[in-house]
Amino acid sequence: MPLTLHVDGDRWRSHLRRVAETHPGLVPVAKGNGYGLGLPRLARKSDRLGVDTIAVGTYAEVGEVLPRFGGDVLVMTPWRRELPVGDAGYDQRVVHTLSRVVDVQSLAAHASVSGTRPRVVVEGLTSMARHGLTRHELSAAARALGPLRLTGFALHLPMTGGNLTEAEQWAAALQASQLETTRLFVSHLSDAELTELAQRRPGLSLRPRIGTSLWLGDRGALRVAATVLDRHQVQRGERIGYRQRPMPRAGTLVVVAGGTAHGIGLEAPAAMTSLRQRALSLARGGLEAAGLSLSPFRVGGKQRWFAEPPHMQASMLFVPGAGSVPNIGAEVDVDVRFTTTYVDAVEIS
Repeated sequence: MPLTLHVDGDRWRSHLRRVAETHPGLVPVAKGNGYGLGLPRLARKSDRLGVDTIAVGTYAEVGEVLPRFGGDVLVMTPWRRELPVGDAGYDQRVVHTLSRVVDVQSLAAHASVSGTRPRVVVEGLTSMARHGLTRHELSAAARALGPLRLTGFALHLPMTGGNLTEAEQWAAALQASQLETTRLFVSHLSDAELTELAQRRPGLSLRPRIGTSLWLGDRGALRVAATVLDRHQVQRGERIGYRQRPMPRAGTLVVVAGGTAHGIGLEAPAAMTSLRQRALSLARGGLEAAGLSLSPFRVGGKQRWFAEPPHMQASMLFVPGAGSVPNIGAEVDVDVRFTTTYVDAVEIS
């Protein structure tokens, strides 16, 4: 009786092929919870797409991907001399990201002692301001590479759009630097920006790293559903649940699969850029302060309120009045954020 991700297989696979065909040099990104689909599945799908490189978020994810993907595995979290990477991290198919001169020097020294030649990409410090070398540090990084094999330069750009100017500036800096590579790994450029950058810098080999718009780009092919586990008639004032809250009116309690262990009811901070979004947030906050919290579950075509905060593996929903509710064993739709949701099962048609 699980929380299930249903995938229209033909439609989803067609979308994956379309993205691969229209993005030469594609590097699929497989990180975190695998965008709700799981890392092993994304690794296998990437292999079938025929790409030569897949990108993971951290070294902890390398072991899940390596056995299921035949190409290279680029780790986007930078290698740090202060942090262990585990045995899988030094597999010959792993490509490291270096974002500090001191780390270039340290990994080069490690390679000299071990007699290995790890492959690396050097990352530039974009306006993301997360990791990377400044333009002035590129020459020092080039001189420190030693036995390391440079396989590319990487840019992680903001998700706000309009990144072409910054990407072009970095492309110019790369070509003017002592870094001997023409391969540019880039995140968060639109299709139009990729095309324009390729035209402006024909000497570069662009490698777009794409995650969300690849795996989740056709949302109509994906549906998350929760199994109905139980249902009970309740009266106004009747107390229910762990917290024994009184019911505001008569209706039906519907118990469904899916709780905090699945990521249900847990929210990542939202980026609110408009006054309307902020007003809606304040309104919802007021309702939650009054004990009402809107759930992501839809019963009878309507998004329903939690009767109380979600449990670890199940949630209790309140359907007011005498409206019909689904039978035990039936499924109800759930609106989820795929990157924070862990489903019990993935069913691909």
